[in-house]
Amino acid sequence: MNVERFLQYIRFEKRFSPHTVLAYESDLGQFFAYEEATYEVKEVQEINHSMIRSWIVSMMEAKISTRSINRKITTLKTFYKFLLRNQTVSVNPMLKIQSPKTSKRLPVFVDQHKMDLLFDQVDFGEGYEASRDKLILEMFYATGMRLSELVNLKDSDIDLGNCQVKVLGKRNKERIIPFTFALRNVITEYLEKKKESFSENNDLLFVTDKGKPIYQKLVYRIVTQRLGEVTTLEKKSPHVLRHTFATHMLNHGADINSIKEILGHANLSATQVYTHNTIEKLKQVYKQAHPRA
Repeated sequence: MNVERFLQYIRFEKRFSPHTVLAYESDLGQFFAYEEATYEVKEVQEINHSMIRSWIVSMMEAKISTRSINRKITTLKTFYKFLLRNQTVSVNPMLKIQSPKTSKRLPVFVDQHKMDLLFDQVDFGEGYEASRDKLILEMFYATGMRLSELVNLKDSDIDLGNCQVKVLGKRNKERIIPFTFALRNVITEYLEKKKESFSENNDLLFVTDKGKPIYQKLVYRIVTQRLGEVTTLEKKSPHVLRHTFATHMLNHGADINSIKEILGHANLSATQVYTHNTIEKLKQVYKQAHPRA
């Protein structure tokens, strides 16, 4: 079946993340279900641009967010390019499809004084879990790495001598991220606690209280709970800490190209969104400082 071949293609050749592959599979399932129910078509060759546009309109009428609709359109664009290259279809109907415009949303981030409060005032407790939870938050804030990257870190990825960590990012692309001497001390303390707590040696840097590999939902829960102690932001996810890292670095004068490399962005445009937060900060300073503002 074309969909199965396509999913194999993006999984193994394009090296899309498991999360993205699942999203693409879900999008295509919804698309074909709609086309079959509405137009009684079962073959992809029978679908034209009007039928695709009808699906998009139905989603807009169902109040599905523009961001979600655009992601589904991206799925279809990638799918039809694959079909065209494999000569399954002779015409690409997506060429006549326009994506609805989205309003730009600025990345949500935590104020610097609240991050200071989190690490300097919040009591994480004693023992292995406390040490692990603090390091997870410190690692996100100090490196800007993604959730999927953090859970896959191995002890061998940490270079304490050079204060740097090796990260395996999207498309299996490796990058090296430097970190501070302060974080090195937190890592050292954590590794000692981990060694004391578990007789079995686990290659993964972060493990559960049972010594098993840590998982994304647990890390998400830890971050949400701890950020909730210092901020009332609606969003309190690991990705918010990634935004916070980038925003604070730019606010303190870091070069945007360096931030791009640390974050593992393929294009500079993905990093430039953080400059909007920096501009907003400048506007606040201007209003407070200029005598005629």
